[in-house]
Amino acid sequence: MTAEIQPQYGVIKAKTDLLVTDLLVVPHRGGDLTVRYPAFGRDSYLGNIRSMQNEFYHSDELQRVAFRPATTSESVSAAAYNFRELTKPKILDPSWLQLGWIVKASEGVFANPPKNAEGNPITDEAELKAYLDSCRRVNGIYLGDNDFGFAPYETFERGVQESRTFAEGGLARLLEHSDEKIAYKLGEISSSENYPRGVNVYGFKETSEPHLIVSALDSYGGFDLGLDVFGFRGYGRGGYAFEVQKTGEASRAEN
Repeated sequence: MTAEIQPQYGVIKAKTDLLVTDLLVVPHRGGDLTVRYPAFGRDSYLGNIRSMQNEFYHSDELQRVAFRPATTSESVSAAAYNFRELTKPKILDPSWLQLGWIVKASEGVFANPPKNAEGNPITDEAELKAYLDSCRRVNGIYLGDNDFGFAPYETFERGVQESRTFAEGGLARLLEHSDEKIAYKLGEISSSENYPRGVNVYGFKETSEPHLIVSALDSYGGFDLGLDVFGFRGYGRGGYAFEVQKTGEASRAEN
């Protein structure tokens, strides 16, 4: 006589005690870039970075997914993908997007600064300038490895400006790490179709002492009006940050 299978009542435990996440795959420099979806937030940039230290569950194939902070260029690629349906209404209109670390110095802006032995971004201007020796100079700005770069203040305008003026400027090309004479993705993001009132670049005033700040984007003045491109201290709360899947660090189910 076959025993009857009893139904299971009560709580059925999840297969993982990790937080569950979706993934978003976007094009980036001729390849694919995988980021967490949705972006981390809303928190300060430092708070969002702390949240990235956790591991996440995606699927049986990707059971433990780890992330790292996106560089400014990677953040731009993630933001540009399906911008009008994803990034603009869900991040830039209600809040702001933290692109990544930059150092505001006396002669210009350094993006994605290298880290010191303690794992902190280097802020010493003389030390950062020394890294420029290994960079290539492209259309007035410097571009190096790991999205490190430098844009002198004279290569970009500050204040309210048209999208093309911004996209052709050194700051946009630095953030996008573009070898071209224009930052195409930031040009698409800041286009008049998205922001009829243009772009407002602020928070990049010359300083006698270098400051570690976060580059960010938001929709200024409300929906569909203008794009803010600004720099602020990392403890400013309420923003989102993209994060990139660490390659080779997501554990997969064994066959």
